[in-house]
Amino acid sequence: MNVYDSARMTDVLAPLGYAPVAHPGAADLVILNTCHIREKAAEKVYSELGRLRELRDARARGDGPAMTIAVAGCVAQAEGQEMLRRAPQVDLVFGPQTYHRLPELIARVERARAGDGSGAGKGGAAANRSGSGVMDTDFPVESKFDHLPETSAQHGPSVFLSIQEGCDKFCTFCVVPYTRGAEFSRPAGEVIAEAERLVAAGAREITLLGQNVNAYHGAPPDGEATWGLGRLLRRLAEIEGLARLRYTTSHPRDMDDELIAAHGDLDRLMPYLHLPVQSGSDKILAAMNRRHNADDYRRVVERLRRARPDIALSSDFIVGFPGETDLDFAETLRLVTDIGYAQAYSFKYSARPGTPAGTLEAQVPEAVKAERLASLQSLLDAQQEGVNQDSVGKVMPVLLERPGRRSGQLVGRSPHMQAVHLDAPAHLMGQIAKVRIVAAGPNSLSGRLAAEPAGSILPMATEMEARP
Repeated sequence: MNVYDSARMTDVLAPLGYAPVAHPGAADLVILNTCHIREKAAEKVYSELGRLRELRDARARGDGPAMTIAVAGCVAQAEGQEMLRRAPQVDLVFGPQTYHRLPELIARVERARAGDGSGAGKGGAAANRSGSGVMDTDFPVESKFDHLPETSAQHGPSVFLSIQEGCDKFCTFCVVPYTRGAEFSRPAGEVIAEAERLVAAGAREITLLGQNVNAYHGAPPDGEATWGLGRLLRRLAEIEGLARLRYTTSHPRDMDDELIAAHGDLDRLMPYLHLPVQSGSDKILAAMNRRHNADDYRRVVERLRRARPDIALSSDFIVGFPGETDLDFAETLRLVTDIGYAQAYSFKYSARPGTPAGTLEAQVPEAVKAERLASLQSLLDAQQEGVNQDSVGKVMPVLLERPGRRSGQLVGRSPHMQAVHLDAPAHLMGQIAKVRIVAAGPNSLSGRLAAEPAGSILPMATEMEARP
């Protein structure tokens, strides 16, 4: 979602004359778009701000224009005042719901700088030494999407489209309800129109985004009942030129009948789903306020696999949640063994300020967390490598997205989200090609074109005729 938000910030800034540059030292405006989900991610912001201060001071000693430093996203939302105190070089702090106001906010920074008498030349280094930067972390009544330009800085065969924000689940470890706010779904007509613009600009694959994307309930375009994600996917699959659909991130409780059926009915909906479970222990799931138990999760997976037998799953896991015992952790390993994952993301529990779990007394020692994480990751890595090895010898449709590291190489994604490297002519970029997988590593596949380039591009209607 931060990738999508960053692209939309670029859209908002373009009328002001801003365009991306390759290095922050050349920028008049640097925006750190941040994540607050784990302590490590939040602390990284401050180390980056230290480096930016050095660049800003070096620029101040020259004759260039002032460098404006801004912090956006969830760290800004959660720690705005503390950030301005701790990092006085920051000129602007704004949350994920207010970036449509960037032109106004930048104007306020420039007025404050001019009022300080620091000048636009010489870098304006003194403008914010007191930590009196501009801050906007409100949750506005109006939707930011109503004020964003139609044009998009996103280009390429695979793009993101944000359809839902916020979360009402209030898992006890999670800051999202506090930094992103209550669940909000964009109207279906608005989503369809943006998807059509992205496809017209060259997108072949769209990933729908939301903190809890399968809780989507958007206003319909035609006066019918509210649309869920399954209904929206069916409509998007009708867009001419769109070859692939994905969505992330989901909650097990919101995998309803219509959405599960869509996985079986829509070839353009890729057979890959990120479905976080966090733990295999019912006790820990209850303490997390996940509102499902391990067997509930197993039943959802069973229904998905009945609808789409070739579906690959990924998930999120937290080890060392307060109160987790060896037995609880063993239940997580059992669930992983039962389900089998193509990919997964696993982390040590990180207490986040303001969350209920952060105040629990039964914190797990760091050494125990580290040991459990290593055990879990060993199992998950073995499963991922097994899935990759099973792909060897198969011919699969691969969306070729970007150049590889060496000349003549392209990199794409399989339907199951595996990275695939192969030698292919540059004119196939953005196309879906039939690729025979010849080797597999822990994190990617190697392949070769299964036909001459002119015959390797799959018609969209038949892309998934032979599911890997």
